[in-house]
Amino acid sequence: MKKVKSQKKPLIILTAGGTGGHVYPAEALAEELEKRGYRLALITDSRGKDNYKGKLGQIKNYAVWSGGIVGKSKWFKIKSLFKTGIGVLQAGWILLRERPVCVVGFGGYASFPASMAALLSGIDLVIHEQNSVMSRTNRFLSKYASLIAQSFKKVKYTPLGAKTVLTGMPVREAITALYGRVYPKLKDGEKIKILVLGGSQGAKVFGEVLPSAIKNLDKDLQKRISLHQQCRRGEENTVRESFRGSVCDVEVKSFFDNMAEMYAQIHLIISRAGASSVSEIAVAGVPSILVPLPTAADDHQTLNAKEIADVQAGLVFMQTEFTSEKVEKVLEDLIKHPDKLEKMAQNTSKVAIADAAKRFADALEHHIINSNQTEG
Repeated sequence: MKKVKSQKKPLIILTAGGTGGHVYPAEALAEELEKRGYRLALITDSRGKDNYKGKLGQIKNYAVWSGGIVGKSKWFKIKSLFKTGIGVLQAGWILLRERPVCVVGFGGYASFPASMAALLSGIDLVIHEQNSVMSRTNRFLSKYASLIAQSFKKVKYTPLGAKTVLTGMPVREAITALYGRVYPKLKDGEKIKILVLGGSQGAKVFGEVLPSAIKNLDKDLQKRISLHQQCRRGEENTVRESFRGSVCDVEVKSFFDNMAEMYAQIHLIISRAGASSVSEIAVAGVPSILVPLPTAADDHQTLNAKEIADVQAGLVFMQTEFTSEKVEKVLEDLIKHPDKLEKMAQNTSKVAIADAAKRFADALEHHIINSNQTEG
């Protein structure tokens, strides 16, 4: 790492894959670092270049080749390895030209070329692990990284002796602003507002189980439900039709673009257990029913959800257990006993880290300063 000779803040290059779990923390850190005067750039692949909104869309974007190999055919893996090798060379040229003080990787195969190029170029690599089980990309890179920032207290597969810091999962500023809000108590006769989130691809199981569970409730209880459900794009009409015969209020969309506003008024969230979802739910102080995605790599969503369950801030159901009969009973119990929701809302503070972006930026600055002093 080159010693910073001027007072001008150096360049930090971020690299991330295209899914929300990688993009949201990169976006949050970029916002915090820019406030502190750092120059920023992003290395991603062709899917992400110039397609991001917010701060990542405003900084300089570079695209390099990359390819995934997990769960792919032998021929596809060969092509991906070739593309990734080219991507490492492309990223290496960018780093040689731009001379960043460090590279910060957020995981996903699109982040591997720039992260690997940093290691080969002698530039400090800092990685952020979003989940409670380290991703396969980060599992390899973590052996050589200068610093590992983690979202959860316990992260499986963290190398023994690695330098780690608990930063939490940086979430969007609008949601961070909800931390410490007063939970909207459910009064007698008032509608319970339920938000259903299925991740970036929606969750088919929610569209199958929830309509049946709600229609089996007593009509008076159905009338007390205001449901806002996310589904897969193109399936909106099918999911709406499945609620035919119920008397609850239902809104079905493939995407909600006012998440902070939704979180602020919701009494209960039913969701997958991706790192971003779990962290946002905790920071917003919302009780939850979490259903981990059974096909998630290394079953990381189950361990993510365990963080919520362990402090009794929510309920966790494996997908095989998430049946209309069980959901009906849980909803009936929570509507009739709103004090249980209030207690869960209070317990979210035990796991919520609202200043994750600040913690991450602090750790990064500390590392940069120490590295410069060591080289000096």
